[in-house]
Amino acid sequence: MRVSDDRTSPADSGRGMLPWIIWFLGSLCFSFAFFQRITPSVMTEDLMRDFGVTAVIIGTLSALYFYAYACLQVPIGVFVDRWGPRRMLAGAIALNGIGTLMFATTGDLGVAYFGRILIGIGSAVGWVGSLKLISVWFPQSRFAMLSGCTAAMGMAGAILGQAPVAASVGAFGWRGTLGGVAVFAFVFAVLLLLVLRDDPAGRGGAERLRLTSVIHGLGRSLSNGQTWIFAALSGVLTAPQASFAALWGVPYLMQAYGIERTTAAGVTSVLLIGWGVGSPLAGWLSDRVGRRKPILIVGSLIALLTMSAIIYLPGLSLISVQVLLLVNGIASGSMVLCFASAREHNDPRAAGGTIGFVNMTTMLVSALGQSIIGWVLDLNWEGGVEGGVRIYGVDAFQSAFLTLVACGVIAVTASLLAQETFARQVQAR
Repeated sequence: MRVSDDRTSPADSGRGMLPWIIWFLGSLCFSFAFFQRITPSVMTEDLMRDFGVTAVIIGTLSALYFYAYACLQVPIGVFVDRWGPRRMLAGAIALNGIGTLMFATTGDLGVAYFGRILIGIGSAVGWVGSLKLISVWFPQSRFAMLSGCTAAMGMAGAILGQAPVAASVGAFGWRGTLGGVAVFAFVFAVLLLLVLRDDPAGRGGAERLRLTSVIHGLGRSLSNGQTWIFAALSGVLTAPQASFAALWGVPYLMQAYGIERTTAAGVTSVLLIGWGVGSPLAGWLSDRVGRRKPILIVGSLIALLTMSAIIYLPGLSLISVQVLLLVNGIASGSMVLCFASAREHNDPRAAGGTIGFVNMTTMLVSALGQSIIGWVLDLNWEGGVEGGVRIYGVDAFQSAFLTLVACGVIAVTASLLAQETFARQVQAR
């Protein structure tokens, strides 16, 4: 194998503010997708009460977003490579709005399931489309750092989906809150169509890579063992954020510390703030030193230790939990390097498909984590009910959160098996 010294992309970023506007709009799509991913965490009790269901059903309802999102990542990556991100992103955001409106207005669990699936489908283009825009509008040497900045935008959306949404639910109800979200989605989709551009040359889809060429490049990516290692590593590093911050952390903290929902949402948001800091920091540091692997190893180890301490260390104060969540988020944010590394290990012409596969694996692990935790909670339920909602004890949560510890162990192992790219494109001889 050899490492290419060419660290430029087809498009240089020296085009004034336009590349940054393009990046911002793409990243805002990912931010909105993350917002949608997080919002169920502050509605769990309302949803259980209104639909008359238990934790495992709510876990499944939330996880449907991830299943729909994950299953589409590879084809979306191929379509983005073939047709460009502009139409894909705008159409996806509009579909997101339709799913949100359905979810907000139904009293039928089956319709709610379908609405949540549409939200997942509509959110599925955000990350892949954003990274595709970065790859054509900026030099390769900025890819990891800007990927981290995009992840930080995602965390901003996630934070907005926590305490602010909890306050909105308290004031307007969960249905009124999601109705407003749907209106925003429709307006945003129109803005994307009007402003977004696929690439600096303004080429149309017909002038893009042939579909057969894109699929062939993706096939080579999937035959590369390093692609699978980075996909798995991305998934298990994301698990605490997806399962703790996005769903089960709020009810756990309410039970363990006797705090209100809005306060618990604010505490779990600290993990997301850590991700918002850690993702661009990891990308910048990795590009600066020209290494990926050491940062991933250190990030995986710290993530394992801090999450274990949060759940199992006795007598922790709420302030200590917040500090550990912040550190965990900073460390876990190193997962953005998995996308840069997978891209560098494979044909850059199949960048969308490769990134889509890594993201698919990440979402599948996230969905499984949410459902498994809900299943273990139901297994350990001791019969407590309050206001028609099941109450799960701290012991039940600690048993369920062993899932997150297992993910941490896998993350450390995968990071040790990863091969260094030295922040450059690796090519086969």
